[in-house]
Amino acid sequence: MLKYTDLKKGVIFLMENSPWVVLESTLVKLQRQKPILKAKIKNLRTGAIVTKSFTQADEFEEVEVERKLLQFLYSHREKFVFIEPGNPKNRFEFDKDFIGEKWRYLKKGAEVEAIVINEEIVDLQLPVKMEFRVIEAPPSFKGNTAQGGTKTVVIETGAKINVPMFIEQGDIIRVNTQDDSYVERVRK
Repeated sequence: MLKYTDLKKGVIFLMENSPWVVLESTLVKLQRQKPILKAKIKNLRTGAIVTKSFTQADEFEEVEVERKLLQFLYSHREKFVFIEPGNPKNRFEFDKDFIGEKWRYLKKGAEVEAIVINEEIVDLQLPVKMEFRVIEAPPSFKGNTAQGGTKTVVIETGAKINVPMFIEQGDIIRVNTQDDSYVERVRK
């Protein structure tokens, strides 16, 4: 059993017969009151994100989680097809609702980690940092860039990312998929 203090970022637990993952948590101690844990949690079956408060009396069942590596193959008509890298006969197809905003970073051959609970894939996790080719970039301009100006470019998957002014079309950049931010230019 998990106590309320065990609910840290990334922990998967069972609540109301459904698997949940902790997105962020904060322990709040108020004067003359028992501490409470405020947590932002996501239901892995429905995708609903809620903020809840937990007390010392709350206990949760731990979930047996298996992780499986999948490779993105292609998308067609809002369906996304993945295979197991060592066994291409094992294909998995997910719709756009299941994938959510992760479609922005899915390119052919990209590897993702599938979270499996009771032989059911309940979530896909992208690598934190991925590399993409810039396919469309507006020209840079000279001017008030003392604070480090930015511009919006389009990467090979169609996603738009804010990058520094020196990034040009054809550059390969590294992107943080967790917060949609530019990390660095890998090469020209």
